[in-house]
Amino acid sequence: MTLPRARLVLATHNRGKLVELRQILGAEPGLDLADEAVVSAADLQTPEPVEDGVTFEANALIKARALASATGLPAVADDSGLAVDVLGGAPGIFSARWAGRHGDDRANLDLLLAQLADVADGDRAAGFVCAAALVTPSGAEVVRTGALRGDLLRAPRGDGGFGYDPVLRPTGMDRSCAELAPAEKNAISHRGQAFRALAPEIARVLRESV
Repeated sequence: MTLPRARLVLATHNRGKLVELRQILGAEPGLDLADEAVVSAADLQTPEPVEDGVTFEANALIKARALASATGLPAVADDSGLAVDVLGGAPGIFSARWAGRHGDDRANLDLLLAQLADVADGDRAAGFVCAAALVTPSGAEVVRTGALRGDLLRAPRGDGGFGYDPVLRPTGMDRSCAELAPAEKNAISHRGQAFRALAPEIARVLRESV
């Protein structure tokens, strides 16, 4: 199913991500999009592909390719996670299922903190990483990345955000990501960086499709 005015589809079931992408594209010079022009995979009820890539970039492309093929629209997808220096970049692409069950944020967080219990404060550097991909029905592909560096707290702080937000304190700040207002977080987040870097490419594709 393709909605009548849809021109771009985002591989997510998270309404917040959709709103964020619409806002980012709305800031692009000369690009005037109605809200219904940018829709989500949930809106179109498309099946979710198996994410079996071994990098964030590969998984973002897997999702965007599948969505472009299923809908006939330019598709945007992202894949993101937490990379902890002392763990050699883990949990990485396994961030959402670090404790064994996909999407169990509390279990993932508890396991990570237990694994780092004996790690000194000065060795708890980590960062969120995001890869965002644009794939068109004709096969054109673009990937952009973003990263938010910081250090890991010893206990969760804050009620905002999701995933590992309560334990990552961005460099230069005294609050966790979960203690930041949404606008503050979006301005510095890994996902915001990746989407903003990809936005000019998305705008070009949409202008060419008119």
